[in-house]
Amino acid sequence: MHRHALTDDQWRRLQAVLPKQKAGPEATRGDRLFIEAVLFRAKTGLPWRDLPERFGPWKSVYNRFSNWAKKGQWELIFKALQLEVDDVGSIADGSVVRAHQDASGGKGGSSAMPSAVLAAVFRPNSIQSSTRKVGPSTSRSRRGNGTR
Repeated sequence: MHRHALTDDQWRRLQAVLPKQKAGPEATRGDRLFIEAVLFRAKTGLPWRDLPERFGPWKSVYNRFSNWAKKGQWELIFKALQLEVDDVGSIADGSVVRAHQDASGGKGGSSAMPSAVLAAVFRPNSIQSSTRKVGPSTSRSRRGNGTR
């Protein structure tokens, strides 16, 4: 048995929710190996093209995965594989995250009001000209024929 393979108990729970094939050719490698291929890819993070040969052609596995995703089949499968959590509780992660010593005790953040910040950001960068705007030029010279 491979490291990322389904256990027999998981496979028994899954068989009840697997879709019945309505049309098309029968899968040559079966549903179990297909699901193991998808779980293998999810656990290892490798590209579809790098699936091991034991799962069959990567493009076939991808196409089947895509079809099942469009139909919402994966939601049913993952709900069936979901762990039963007891009422007492369980530990999901026991890691510790440490911050640098300088990260504590500071004032933190800006005290400026958001409207004042926005006004400062969108303030014009230049002062408008005091020269009076006039209408179009009344010159009779043609464009490109500069005046002498």
